[in-house]
Amino acid sequence: MILTPAEMRDAVLMAMTSVKTNKLRSFLTILGVMVGVWSVIAMASVIDGLNGAASEEIDSMGNSIISISRYDHGMNRDHSSEEYRNRPPITAGEAEAIKANCPSVDGVAPRNYYFKPGGNEAKYKNRKFSRPNLMGTWPDYVRVRDKDLQSGRFFTDTDEQFRLMVCVIGADVAEVLFPEGDPLGHDIRVNGDLFSVVGVFDRVKSNFGNDFENRLIAIPLSTYQKLIPWEKELGLDARAISLAQIDQAVEEITSALRIYRKVPFNKPDDFALSTQEQFKDNIKSITNYIYYAMIAVTSIGLLVGGIGVMNIMLVSVTERTREIGVRKAIGAKRSNILLQFLTEAMSLSGFGGLLGIVVGLLTGMGVNQLVGFPLSFPIFWVLVGFMVSVSVGLISGVYPAFKAARLDPIESLRYE
Repeated sequence: MILTPAEMRDAVLMAMTSVKTNKLRSFLTILGVMVGVWSVIAMASVIDGLNGAASEEIDSMGNSIISISRYDHGMNRDHSSEEYRNRPPITAGEAEAIKANCPSVDGVAPRNYYFKPGGNEAKYKNRKFSRPNLMGTWPDYVRVRDKDLQSGRFFTDTDEQFRLMVCVIGADVAEVLFPEGDPLGHDIRVNGDLFSVVGVFDRVKSNFGNDFENRLIAIPLSTYQKLIPWEKELGLDARAISLAQIDQAVEEITSALRIYRKVPFNKPDDFALSTQEQFKDNIKSITNYIYYAMIAVTSIGLLVGGIGVMNIMLVSVTERTREIGVRKAIGAKRSNILLQFLTEAMSLSGFGGLLGIVVGLLTGMGVNQLVGFPLSFPIFWVLVGFMVSVSVGLISGVYPAFKAARLDPIESLRYE
């Protein structure tokens, strides 16, 4: 039942001839297959671009980062236990404990943000920057989060120790308050308090249009606590010496925090640790649900396309009844007729799949370019899309092919 290369070529040519002869009918037939494959490739390309953009965004936070927080990320506290909800907050004490007891940690950066009712405000002379993000942190922040400065310096241990009124501002803040001059050495007012600008952060590019870092005003944490003493709870980042030592760093941090927070040996941790890889895995688990939805939607298009292929093959069998009779009369076997029609059905749906792949790639690249995601070529889904389109033709062509193979040659020759 194996076609020779010449028979395979002839079957494919017959299928292409059928497409050229009945262009509209053929297009409507393969439309369902094309739309199904197009949506698979386009969605896969966009989702891969989304994953790439999210990975770049997470990597921009710094290398080998371990985030320490009071609660697990994404945890719904409304449905948690009272013991979980009453966990003690993260404070500067935890940061000191990690710094003193974790040799695999290269730096620790506690962070606290203040969001004034009505929004923070920064002023220089007659210029005003509305709603900057005011943050108190340690000098290790730039090393832990791998931040660059376009000018000046970050604050030092001396600034932190003596609660000096110094600040480092984001690129957007600098452009608005100092459009034509150098901000360094000038004093700005933040919520009425006077700060000397000692540095300017380099501009941060975001795949999601996030300008948080560019609107940042960073001050020493001790200064922050002096001005805003009621804000106690911190976010906390630690950086492992290297990516290879991140697991060791996690173990050391866990041990240090359990001791500092006096967690009994038979109780679970009352804090949460997260790494960049865990953030990436969380994002991928979300996009996997999009893949499942995509498969469900495209299956409908492929089902419709399969029905269309079956219908056109049944019409083709009827139109070529006499041809089938002639072929059988000169010695063609049932297997030859069967495989010929199966090849035609697979060629027809495969052609629709190829069109869907091309249109899908162009659509995905266009969307990624438009929203600023990295361009993606989902080769796995390209192969899957083509194989599925050919399989649709194979399954849909079985009944028409068997019908053609079972035709009586004598009755077929009489058919008009």
